[in-house]
Amino acid sequence: MKRILVTGAAGFIGFHLSTKLLERGDFVIGLDSLNDYYDVELKYARLAQLGIARNTIEKGQLCTGNQPNFSFIQLQLEDQAGLEKLFKEQAFDVVVNLAAQAGVRYSLTHPHAYINSNIIGFVNILECCRYQDVKHLVYASSSSVYGLNSAMPFSTADNVDHPVSLYAASKKSNELMAHTYSHLFGLPTTGLRFFTVYGPWGRPDMALFLFTKAILAGEPIKVFNEGKMIRDFTYVDDIVEGIIRVADRVPSPNPNWNPAVVDPAHSSAPYRIYNIGNNQPIQLAEFIEAIEQALGKTAIKELLPMQPGDVAATFADVSELEADTGYKPATTVHTGIQRFIDWYRVYYQV
Repeated sequence: MKRILVTGAAGFIGFHLSTKLLERGDFVIGLDSLNDYYDVELKYARLAQLGIARNTIEKGQLCTGNQPNFSFIQLQLEDQAGLEKLFKEQAFDVVVNLAAQAGVRYSLTHPHAYINSNIIGFVNILECCRYQDVKHLVYASSSSVYGLNSAMPFSTADNVDHPVSLYAASKKSNELMAHTYSHLFGLPTTGLRFFTVYGPWGRPDMALFLFTKAILAGEPIKVFNEGKMIRDFTYVDDIVEGIIRVADRVPSPNPNWNPAVVDPAHSSAPYRIYNIGNNQPIQLAEFIEAIEQALGKTAIKELLPMQPGDVAATFADVSELEADTGYKPATTVHTGIQRFIDWYRVYYQV
């Protein structure tokens, strides 16, 4: 049994990861700020699935529920003192940092939220891991770091110095900060670049959720770039499986690393970067067609131009993930969408 901290545990991916870790017998402590970036009731509902009742949550205090191996604390990563206290008391083996201010478009209007959570919060995590001898820090990066890259598929060996949103820049910063701690202090770190995650219990601000809600209500959906954008949609269970396989594999220094050759994914320090994507990109228009088929309803489409901060295409090269862990995501878009819609109909009683 490992003691694992999952930050962002009331979030979409964090909830699914916590569930899977508990199923295999780990002891999990979940952390979340429970902010109102989107409907906080959905976050409380996820926690209820993990055995934590809303009325037992007291900010800054560890609480337990009816799941014996799961505890929860409402805490912001920016709360340095609170985070240090938690790390000292719990002696974590592994930390999986999924807490972050998400959303590309939100970063255009609320930049300080990204600096506070994704930069200040992340350095607090790094410091706590450093001083409390955490064996492995795994953290969420994003496919958005590829920015203006146009060579497909996106490889972790590519240069990623041209982000097109502050969100992307904050995630690239996380990778650089993690490498510094791996190099200076020997802290093993692994960054995971997630590609357009979707599935049950998903975020209400994401395309699948927005489209499903609007189509069922007979309202128009906003289709940016006229549906021509290409995305490597990745089912949440595949993301979680990738996280767990990577978390169990503590990185070691690469003895063959050559500083004269550009390769951001490797280092002479105990540091790694992986893509986790479906490796089967499709056009947004095709994704919408799959939603229409699953719902049995045709969408009313409002075709719009590309939005600032968006990129035309994403496509994950997962060859290194497969080579190192033996795992490659495989859930089809049609299967994943159907599972989401089945959950949505039950949860919202549609």
